[in-house]
Amino acid sequence: MRALYTTLFFLASAILTLQAQADIHVCKNEHALQQMEQAAAARKLAFRSSPFTDNYDIRYHRLSWVIDPAVNYIQGEVTTYFVPTEDNFTTLYFDMEDELQVNEIIYHGQPVNSYIQQDQRISIEFPFPIANGLLDSITIAYEGVPPNSSGFGSFIQSSHAGVPIIWTLSEPYGARDWWPCKQDLNDKIDSIDVYVKTPAEYRAAGNGLLVEALAEPDGDITYHWKHRYPIPAYLIAVAVTNYEAYSDFVPVDDADPIEVLNYVFPESADYAQDATGATVEIMQLFNELFGLYPFAAEKYGHAQFGWGGGMEHQTMSFMGGFSHLLQAHELAHQWFGNKVTCGSWQDIWLNEGFATYLEGLTYDYGLGPNTFPNWLQVKINHITSEPGGSVFVTDTSSVGRIFSSRLSYSKGAMLLHMLRWKLGDADFYQAARNYLNAPELAFGYARSEDLQFYLEQQSGQDLEEFFADWLYGEGYPSYEVNWYQEGSTVYVRIEQTTSHPSVSFFEMPVPVRFTLNGGDTLTKVFDHQFSGQIFSFTTEEQAAIANFDPELWILSAGNQVRQEAFTQTEELTEAQISIFPNPAKGQTMLQLPEDTRLEELRLIYPDGRLARRYATSARELDLSGLPAGAYLLHIVSEKGSTLHKILIK
Repeated sequence: MRALYTTLFFLASAILTLQAQADIHVCKNEHALQQMEQAAAARKLAFRSSPFTDNYDIRYHRLSWVIDPAVNYIQGEVTTYFVPTEDNFTTLYFDMEDELQVNEIIYHGQPVNSYIQQDQRISIEFPFPIANGLLDSITIAYEGVPPNSSGFGSFIQSSHAGVPIIWTLSEPYGARDWWPCKQDLNDKIDSIDVYVKTPAEYRAAGNGLLVEALAEPDGDITYHWKHRYPIPAYLIAVAVTNYEAYSDFVPVDDADPIEVLNYVFPESADYAQDATGATVEIMQLFNELFGLYPFAAEKYGHAQFGWGGGMEHQTMSFMGGFSHLLQAHELAHQWFGNKVTCGSWQDIWLNEGFATYLEGLTYDYGLGPNTFPNWLQVKINHITSEPGGSVFVTDTSSVGRIFSSRLSYSKGAMLLHMLRWKLGDADFYQAARNYLNAPELAFGYARSEDLQFYLEQQSGQDLEEFFADWLYGEGYPSYEVNWYQEGSTVYVRIEQTTSHPSVSFFEMPVPVRFTLNGGDTLTKVFDHQFSGQIFSFTTEEQAAIANFDPELWILSAGNQVRQEAFTQTEELTEAQISIFPNPAKGQTMLQLPEDTRLEELRLIYPDGRLARRYATSARELDLSGLPAGAYLLHIVSEKGSTLHKILIK
């Protein structure tokens, strides 16, 4: 695997233009990414969990903030209920920016003076060890101007139509900028209550259900939001301005409708009310495909903010606008990213690839202003505009690489599209539901291998090579299809080159549609295992035209189709191949004609799963460690390919 370091090339305004014109959509603002790449702090945080904070589990936060959007400042009090997960627990760490001033720390009703705040952390010494597994709590009161040293601009004061607004966005590393937290991807907070006190002319948006808006003696209003689902720190958010509020409702069979609560700028209210009805039909589709909206007992919502993109804060997405794609993308995250969250920023495609692909699925199922083939072609063009780059993120110190629109979003989405093609709709959607509902993953964290497991379990397919090529490998294939017809037999030769040396060959089922002279079409799917592989089939009618992958199931570019006869080189015969000993144990020898030039040499199980790959120069074949049984040696040369049985004792 090789990391691809790219320069992000879309400005925020360009994202909006492309989103409207070409369907290239990212929910994160890439102009902000460019700015954040200048922040050295982000480069220190390539972790899933910090060794300082991985020895306790957070059960609950009570988050109380005083925010006036006219003043770039926060005053807060955070009470945390936690449980140590190791013995002799004497020091509690939180991630917290040094610029935030700690006013007081209260433990068991008494102030704590033994704490150190440095290196973007606060460490608190307890007067006595806390027992492993014992629930305890602590309160930190603090204030200051959040520095926005990481993330996308994690605490922003701005304005709209001359009215001030403050909003937060903590993904990936920005929660610590504005509150003392545990900023990791292995411990979700079980439950939160959020209290935001603000001047009476403003509303505060937050996660979960609005419990009350309490008028304070000084004329301010405190908004109390309650959320009773597990949530990571980066998905906790508030936004404060002069919002207008209205609700849409999603019908649910045999249950109460799901509220979609919209907080929008007054100057955008008419536009928003015309647009957000799309969320209703999109949620109905996602409910059908992936199971009921994960937070149905509370609400879903939108809060408008000052970005060109959006952010999928749990139960309340922050929206720069209300395009069909942006609504679909942020809603999709409530399943993929919020219910099941990537367990490392290396696997951000589990969030962004799924959310992007679900955008496209709305078109596939007849929703929205575009067609699915157009959407797919734009994604393919976007990905293949450069020759390299893996979906898997090898450099999580680069926020720009984590949120690469070409790789984490577009290529991640096409990876899922190809899995749907390989597995078929029934197994693909059932595997996705199994993944979302798995007891060890639901409302928790997942890695790429977890998704692979549930895809394999449902389909019975071995996807090891697929993930090696398409997730960890770089680039894409280009195909050349030559075909001709003799009598009733059509011969097809499929060759493949790859755009990047990290993958020598992408094994994929390849569809070719033949148009017959009578006007009918015949689609054949070829199990393409090596470049130059020859296939044949019979048809009573003459084939006139061949189209490669007409429904765009495969991520590829530069493909060519030629109707011309080709020479079919005589294949290796059984008599020319010698394998001894056979049956064998430990190793065996392969003997071929001296002029044979091998292109591939693989040992496979009879069901097609790869058992072992050998160098093409190998003649001593290592069989050690393989269970006894029948195997097939797949020999590919310039003369074609053949399978030879090997018995392992």
